[in-house]
Amino acid sequence: MTVPLFDSVPGFDQPIAVLKHCHDKIRKQLTTLQNLLAYLPQQGNTTESQQAAKAVLQYFNQAAHLHHDDEEQDLMPMLQASATGADADLLATLVPGILADHQRMDQAWSTLRPQLDAIAAGASTALSVDGVNAYVDAYHAHMGKEESQLATMARRLFSAQQMEQLGAAMQRRRGIAPEDAAAPAAGAVPLPGPVHDAATLAAMRTDYLHSSLSEADVLADPVAQFQKWFDEALKAQVSEPNAMSLSTVSPEGKPSSRIVLIKQFDEQGFTWYTNYNSDKGQQLAQNPQAALLFFWRELERQVRIEGTVVKTSAAESDEYFNVRPLLSRLSAIASQQSAPIASRAQLEANYETVAAVAGETPARPAHWGGYRLRPERIEFWQGRRSRFHDRIVFVRGADGQWSMERLQP
Repeated sequence: MTVPLFDSVPGFDQPIAVLKHCHDKIRKQLTTLQNLLAYLPQQGNTTESQQAAKAVLQYFNQAAHLHHDDEEQDLMPMLQASATGADADLLATLVPGILADHQRMDQAWSTLRPQLDAIAAGASTALSVDGVNAYVDAYHAHMGKEESQLATMARRLFSAQQMEQLGAAMQRRRGIAPEDAAAPAAGAVPLPGPVHDAATLAAMRTDYLHSSLSEADVLADPVAQFQKWFDEALKAQVSEPNAMSLSTVSPEGKPSSRIVLIKQFDEQGFTWYTNYNSDKGQQLAQNPQAALLFFWRELERQVRIEGTVVKTSAAESDEYFNVRPLLSRLSAIASQQSAPIASRAQLEANYETVAAVAGETPARPAHWGGYRLRPERIEFWQGRRSRFHDRIVFVRGADGQWSMERLQP
């Protein structure tokens, strides 16, 4: 049997193998960390200990975070979108635990990192025995769980196209151009550096492979369909699924957009809260027509909602204002949103003035409250391969009833 001279490094055409290879590198760095723990009391802060500290720092400050992003932003959402039955039930319990593991390890690393920084700089020999052992044990248990459950499920469930999609996402995250990768993933065009020419921009595209949307898939009520997709976004751990782009138009006909957070949706409409005197508030006072856009990248979905905006009742605004965190309520009182101010220091001074007199239960200011967009048009967009997307739109008629039709991509 021929023994290879070097460890084989899998290409991004084998994304699950790449993730396992990352685990192997993590294990090596954990071993270095444990060796450093034993070395320092005996040998002190030497060139060797500084190099070891730098190696551990370099890996866990950079590569480990990329690996966690691979899992959180791509692997687990893709699994949740593909899994059914017992697999879906397992993920429902497994994924929150893995995300919690990542947070705990990040917190543990934030304690170890300053110690390693000081060792790498030649300024200290202090390294927490309990901190290192807890970090190492947690990582080993975490990786074992991922390899025995997540990786095996992905190999069983993912199609060749999904493996390509996962590998392409991992390449883009690392800024690797397709020609530099072991096996280019279809549809991935990562940026090698700053983009200055139209040809490079034109070449940027990602094929969407997650799902499809047919008329038979869509519920008859578009608000119920939105609820279904919103629940799926929550289940897939989409980053800020409640974030939406709000577009308004000035009296001069100039559009503007910003991100706001939805706080409620039902048959009456889609509700958010803000300062009535802000730019968007003044624009809505002149022209109550507006549009909302949700984009859930992990599921390759977007929802466009258009309609007329009205203010919520004072009672509704009071109710929501009073359940906000106290500091957020004080900020709403102190800030004249969208108005110029001389400096951050002045902004902070305004806040301190309000905080000094407001007490624990400040009243909602008259300039702050809710808006509700009453939808007249709702479009559901599901990304598909080769830009041949699915688009299903609902339009409310004069009688209040919804009609549905498919639009060409």
